Amino acid sequence: MSFTVPGIDEETQQAGALYVPAGQGLTKWVSGDSYTMKATGGQTGGRLGLIEAIVPPGGGPVAHAHEVGDETFYLLEGELEFLDGEKTFVAGPGDFVYVPQGHRHRFKNISDRSTRMLFFYTPAGAEEFFVQAGEDPIPGQEPPVWDLERIMSVMPVAERTGLIVLPEEEA
Repeated sequence: MSFTVPGIDEETQQAGALYVPAGQGLTKWVSGDSYTMKATGGQTGGRLGLIEAIVPPGGGPVAHAHEVGDETFYLLEGELEFLDGEKTFVAGPGDFVYVPQGHRHRFKNISDRSTRMLFFYTPAGAEEFFVQAGEDPIPGQEPPVWDLERIMSVMPVAERTGLIVLPEEEA
């Protein structure tokens, strides 16, 4: 038996569910963190990007904004300090953070243990930064923290994926 939903194209309806079992998905190391792509724009028709992140103590990206799309975070374990424009707040397990397109933000693990979270891009696209710029994990090693030279080397990828780097001033 076939079901159709009015107003939704047949190709979308026939695509079926995307199922990614626990522990699976493309994993990349970016700036000392580990990111596993659970869903990319190529898998969702451009509608959603979903990443599972492990952020070690001291980890997290440089402050930035996204030219296209919103970013949403849901913390599963641990705590992260979020930059929200110019102010900060701390989020913990079960907390939800929504960052609209064009808003300056970042997260940083200021605790002494790793944090685990999910983050979503709507529409998809920004997750391609991790796919294209990230490093393949090396078994038995920890993700390397990126220095300024490494950050500068991925700026062309950042530009292509709509990532605008807006670093904080050193105190």
